[in-house]
Amino acid sequence: ARVPRADGTWSWKRLLSQGSAAPPSQARPRDVALLQATGGTTGRAKACALSHANLAANLQQLEAWLPEFEPGREVVLLALPLFHVFGLTVAMNLAVRGAATMVPIPDPRDTRQLLESLERRAVTALPAVPALLDAMAEHPDCARRDLSALRLCVSGAAPLGEECARRFEALAGQRVVEGYGMSESAPVTLATPIGAARRPGSAGVPLPHTEARLVDAESGAECAQGEVGELWVRGPQVMHGYWRAPEESERVLVDGWLRTGDLARMDADGWFYLVGRCKDVVLVGGYNVHPSEVDAVLEAHPDVLEAACAGVPRAKTEESLEAWVVARPGVRLDVAALAAHCASELAPYKRPKRIHPIEALPRSAVLKVLRRELVRRALADSEGAVQAQGGGEHAQL
Repeated sequence: ARVPRADGTWSWKRLLSQGSAAPPSQARPRDVALLQATGGTTGRAKACALSHANLAANLQQLEAWLPEFEPGREVVLLALPLFHVFGLTVAMNLAVRGAATMVPIPDPRDTRQLLESLERRAVTALPAVPALLDAMAEHPDCARRDLSALRLCVSGAAPLGEECARRFEALAGQRVVEGYGMSESAPVTLATPIGAARRPGSAGVPLPHTEARLVDAESGAECAQGEVGELWVRGPQVMHGYWRAPEESERVLVDGWLRTGDLARMDADGWFYLVGRCKDVVLVGGYNVHPSEVDAVLEAHPDVLEAACAGVPRAKTEESLEAWVVARPGVRLDVAALAAHCASELAPYKRPKRIHPIEALPRSAVLKVLRRELVRRALADSEGAVQAQGGGEHAQL
């Protein structure tokens, strides 16, 4: 009988020995292969129903995009959680399809172990997120590690800052390419063309057999070149819908197009530039402010390691644009100097009303910044300040 051990665990070898040969799979291409949870960084998490065809199509698209990925020869570092669609597809599934060696990292926060594994296992392919690249570039061990085996570094899940890319490339001696996608698209839809010169701030162009366009949220009309609109994508990797959520599915899927919820613009050559989330846009004095633009300005300051902005409700109809900033190691932040830096680079309505020094930004399991958590903390701090002071707020910039 198949019974667990006394401590309630199971022996994997014993289960295999007691099993019988499974019949060939009867799955069809459109059958659901995976219920992939969305990140839930901007709202309630949902389950994306991704089919066998969705997952297989995205792997074939990635192979076409990454001709340098050689079957049977690659060593892939698995530093991303495999329950996240980026780690699942770009790290594990691509490695399995390409008969690559996989090097799992139990805790990606252990930067020393990351660097040691890159060197000791002669890793050739590194799927990563910007926060990991930043952490490795900042680590004192990075400069003395031999990373010459690394031939391919793919960044995703969050915008790749120019400074982050430049510093890691200088140490690793290998260019970082960028991809963009969502759980709803298995995930990759846009990517930086291999061999093309980097265009700062761009997520690249659509993958093969993928279409992309920008749509005005109010009129529903397609945006002209250079205008900011919601990014819509269509291709064989796009999900069939959310699991048991028909209303949510109808809201994001329109005639096969996936409404990403991301705002972007397109240049004359068809390269797309992400400027923020529709839900993240902050209304300041009647003007729309995209937090990612302000983030980039703050992160360009030499004292700043990373920054995140968000709109905090401070009045009935207005939001206060506020920034949370992490200092580089050994640096003490001068808030007044950061405010002056913003004043020199941003229009008055785009400047943060408050700048909060913080030790670390709150992140999800895949290291995406949780802006909603920053807002929650700001509101909680304000309530505490009002109670302690008998009214009034923190000093403003």
